[in-house]
Amino acid sequence: MLQRKPVFPHVIEVNYQAGERLGCDVYIVFDEPEWIMIDVGFEDTVDEIIQMIRDLDFSLSACKGIIATHADVDHVQGLARMAQLVKAPTLSHPKAADVLATGDPIITYAHIPAQNIHLDMPTVRIDKLIDEGDLVKVGNLNLEVWHTPGHTDSQLSFRLGDLLFSGDNIYRDGCVGVIDAHHGSNIEDFIRSLQRIRASDVKWLLPSHGPIFKKDNALLDKTIARLQGYLQMADFGTLAKDWPLLAEWDKELALGVGPK
Repeated sequence: MLQRKPVFPHVIEVNYQAGERLGCDVYIVFDEPEWIMIDVGFEDTVDEIIQMIRDLDFSLSACKGIIATHADVDHVQGLARMAQLVKAPTLSHPKAADVLATGDPIITYAHIPAQNIHLDMPTVRIDKLIDEGDLVKVGNLNLEVWHTPGHTDSQLSFRLGDLLFSGDNIYRDGCVGVIDAHHGSNIEDFIRSLQRIRASDVKWLLPSHGPIFKKDNALLDKTIARLQGYLQMADFGTLAKDWPLLAEWDKELALGVGPK
């Protein structure tokens, strides 16, 4: 049996647990014996995550749900397989459910021919629709659902006490999830979602990519101002050649560095 390495009480993040980057951030929120999963990642890591769940002494039958924060391929390609293996209900925003039902390769970012990206996007039926103000219950815990559109129109965040599972809204370096018209992004919505996070009293942001970090209002202010500038910039695009934060996070995972 593996020793559990929760990043906070009731919260395990799969990459931190493994000590290496397996893909997007995948969170297990648990209150014995029940647990839920927030995002899944790519299909080729599903078996490894399932084995980790078993080794951490979680019963597959105690899973109360598998949540898609939104419908991007790097978050949900493995959702259909994970749901089949765990036999747990799938949850998402209604707008993500429509995309996942068809496996739309453009909106999910599975096909970007100009960059030679061609990924499978298995279709999946969402069992339960969740939206702003709903509660997702696991044991005695309740996750408050926030609809935080901008990166996509279906982006969800989840509040648990002073933690916010913040999706692709903002990362520790001030970057945000990809903004692309073909992807269903909306910069004005994005700004409003970031302003909501800025105005909240949450203390920690648990993003969908990269390391967990303390909410930093100065960082949020800077990011909001940058996005406000995008509203009148014709040169804005999505062609960044790399992301230094991920290399930084790889080192932290290997060293066992926790949230800071």
